Amino acid sequence: MDELLQILREIKPDVDFESCTTLIDDAIFDSFDIISTINELNDAFDIEIPATEIIPQNFNSAAALWAMVERLQED
Repeated sequence: MDELLQILREIKPDVDFESCTTLIDDAIFDSFDIISTINELNDAFDIEIPATEIIPQNFNSAAALWAMVERLQED
């Protein structure tokens, strides 16, 4: 989770990722941020995020992103 938070802070340094649960709902993350996050997570965690996982529920918070990463690492 620490590595994920570091990646997110590099993309959007002004966001409190530990408490924010509305990254998509409140348009804190834009489409470029989402693409950057996907690329960074794919590289950092040796996963491939499929299009079916690119939904608001998976990107609204760091916890949701981490849950997706863990799920994809198991596959």
